[in-house]
Amino acid sequence: MAEEIRVGNYIVLRDRLYTRTDEWAKREDGVVVVGITDYAQKKLRDIVGVELPEPGSRVKAGEAVGSIESVKAAADIYAPVSGEVVEVNERLYDEPELVNKDPYGEGWMFKIRISDESELEKLLTPEQYAEKIRREEEGH
Repeated sequence: MAEEIRVGNYIVLRDRLYTRTDEWAKREDGVVVVGITDYAQKKLRDIVGVELPEPGSRVKAGEAVGSIESVKAAADIYAPVSGEVVEVNERLYDEPELVNKDPYGEGWMFKIRISDESELEKLLTPEQYAEKIRREEEGH
């Protein structure tokens, strides 16, 4: 398991980058794996459904590419980087609760073949993301 930063009862893993909209991005074998953070899944609570982008579709960084539904609310999922969606986690259609159980592992959402490596530099480091959570939890 990767090293982690704890912010209250939220976990931020050190082996990935983060968006201000609570997605994580992890570079793996030429693709970027994307999911939502522990913080996001705990805010949403019981996840009951997901809508994921189509494999083969092109996405732009910051664009809403899917959605996640919980008993409490629905939220958009944003692409952290631009590129082509090469795979989606089909298991989530039948087992959306995987996002609650293992947001950084089996609850991953989709993979993007990145078109512009420099976009990774625009994402938040684990420390910056942990600070964002701290500020939001304190109500700033």
